[in-house]
Amino acid sequence: MTPETPTAAAALSVATRYYSPALLNHCARSYLWATAYGTAHGIGFDDELLYVAALLHDIGLTEPFDSHRLPFEEAGGHVAWAFAVASGWPPHRAARAAEIIVQHMHRDVSPTADPESHLLQIATSWEVAGRHAEAFPPEARSDLLARYPRLDFGAEFLACFQDQAVRKPDSPAATSIRTDVATRIATNPLDSRAST
Repeated sequence: MTPETPTAAAALSVATRYYSPALLNHCARSYLWATAYGTAHGIGFDDELLYVAALLHDIGLTEPFDSHRLPFEEAGGHVAWAFAVASGWPPHRAARAAEIIVQHMHRDVSPTADPESHLLQIATSWEVAGRHAEAFPPEARSDLLARYPRLDFGAEFLACFQDQAVRKPDSPAATSIRTDVATRIATNPLDSRAST
């Protein structure tokens, strides 16, 4: 289930308009992995806030919202802030959406200090690099991948990060490229036959 609020519906409309099918499915899966992990580990979270952040967390990788100066997660955070305020959220709540998007590219976000950032970080590191595989049982993988297939996500995402690394060599995406995210993407258990 996803939040049934006007802002959540608007976030899905924005995501559907600007993402490729592979990135759209990735963002939907990221939300669902995050909520499953949070529920399984007893982590309380703001469902609407997490949903909006998850759907918009890669918006800075899309051509219309790519910044040639800012790392993609910072650019995406600005987009999320503007979107959320325009949707009627107060500025402090919009700032939380932006913060979650920026923080998802950092490791070890504390679940007690920032549960939504922690959950999105766990979900996206699983989605992209196959980390935390033990937290996501094979039967849950099969169901989610049937509803939101990976398509060509790995190749598309790697190309986005390679482009970011060339143009923004000090960004977290560039660090990921230097630390061989390409191998982690290529060996992600979500892309093995056993997960589909």
